[in-house]
Amino acid sequence: MHTLDWRPTASRQAIKARADIQRQIRAFFNEQDVLEVETPLLCRTGVTDLHLVNAVTYLQGQGLPDRTPYYLQTSPEYPMKRLLAAGIGDCFQISKVVRDEELSLRHNFEFSMLEWYRLGFDDQALMSEVEELFKLLLGTMPVRRISYQQAFIEALAVDPLVASRQEIAEAIRAKGIDCDVVAEDKDGLLNLAMSLIVEPHFPQDTLTFVYHFPSSQAVLARKNENDPRVAHRFEAFYQGLELANGFWELTDAMEQRQRFIEDNQKRRQAGLEEVPVDERLLAALAHGLPDCSGVAVGVDRLLMIKLGVKNIKEVVTFPSLLA
Repeated sequence: MHTLDWRPTASRQAIKARADIQRQIRAFFNEQDVLEVETPLLCRTGVTDLHLVNAVTYLQGQGLPDRTPYYLQTSPEYPMKRLLAAGIGDCFQISKVVRDEELSLRHNFEFSMLEWYRLGFDDQALMSEVEELFKLLLGTMPVRRISYQQAFIEALAVDPLVASRQEIAEAIRAKGIDCDVVAEDKDGLLNLAMSLIVEPHFPQDTLTFVYHFPSSQAVLARKNENDPRVAHRFEAFYQGLELANGFWELTDAMEQRQRFIEDNQKRRQAGLEEVPVDERLLAALAHGLPDCSGVAVGVDRLLMIKLGVKNIKEVVTFPSLLA
């Protein structure tokens, strides 16, 4: 008789390390008077972002007229912004999120995300707080901040804000990487180059913040007031892992609606299903989202670094294929 693999893939040490790191995170935010909140995993809308894949389930319980699609959240961002518009103030949460994307050494369909928002912070101030938290959780390390443009120039010798799609594709192919699948999509090419060429170029032992992403890759961030080609979005990388993705948040409801519409146009062109626009989020923005910055951090990846492991299976109890 075949015995099913029922045991956890994480050791007791890893399970305890998760409890410890979550306790440290909560203590850090309690000390800063940032309120812990909880928002729904199931919502009536998902994200329109072309490069994120929503997982959908169908509910037909009491109060629903028909079998109704509900989206498992890829991040708690939209409901947290509704809380911010309602006056909740600085807030954070540690939640499960779901993305119907790849499985790999660093990806699981379901994973743990720390997300927080700070009123009156721009993206540079929030980077400083991310740095402070990471040093608390992972120990001291050198830190570097570099613009997206400069990171590409250093690693690939192309300016991502100026170069044509063809020039970027040629630079990628010159590194021996096949990019035909995304050759017609400039952001697709830039994303491919970022993950396979630019990120590996960062020093492993240095916490690297990349800021001023192209506006086309920052649908929820405000555009840079001096250069609208780029937006106030940043990511943080350490030891070969992307750990954080942050924004100085867009607060204009009309502009946000337009960006969602453009996302869905791109989805149609790519042969993907459109995603309903989150009208409750837009109503919250119209009511008034305070000036704030927010960031999402992968908790499982922090644990991987803390424990020195290379496979996400070693820090989650039951990975998606064994759940």
